[in-house]
Amino acid sequence: MASVSARRALARVAYKGTSAHLSRTTPALTLARRAMSSSATVAPTVAPMNQLPPIFAQLLEAKARKGATFADIGKAIGKDEVWVAALFYGQAKGSDEELSGIAKALDIPAQAVTNEIGSHWVPQRGLGSVPPSDPVVYRLYEGIMALIHEKFGDGIMSMIDCRVHVEKKPDPKGDRVILTFDGKFLPYIKW
Repeated sequence: MASVSARRALARVAYKGTSAHLSRTTPALTLARRAMSSSATVAPTVAPMNQLPPIFAQLLEAKARKGATFADIGKAIGKDEVWVAALFYGQAKGSDEELSGIAKALDIPAQAVTNEIGSHWVPQRGLGSVPPSDPVVYRLYEGIMALIHEKFGDGIMSMIDCRVHVEKKPDPKGDRVILTFDGKFLPYIKW
């Protein structure tokens, strides 16, 4: 766990708000990341990590130690940050080449990664409990589900061939989160 002073330093940097203040080259943010990442640990006994192979906790710890973002890792392997985040939580499957690239970007042995989640591994996709209990996910769940049903009818938004983007938009009243989901609607059929 990070020291109290490191957490406070990161909180001070985050509080400043705009993306200019939060650039990866900001000295205070770099210092806070370095202090926090030196003792980065992920509890493997807490959901969702307790349902995944141990390598996922190790990947997240290595990411924290490096002070890397999902976007940084994505750039290193030619993938989008959303796909990388999905992989780190067991919701996407990487090729041996992609896994080796991630290992290289995080300075960990590639064979340790491919041995656990290489070509033999099959992701168990999906959420835990429904409705979800996390406030961020729950609000998305209830709002998006209701709006899709209202505008399209009874069906789902497919995540196959779906593009997801998360953007940060500076705003004087507080930074804004812009989520874009571009997925195909699939109606439920009656038989």
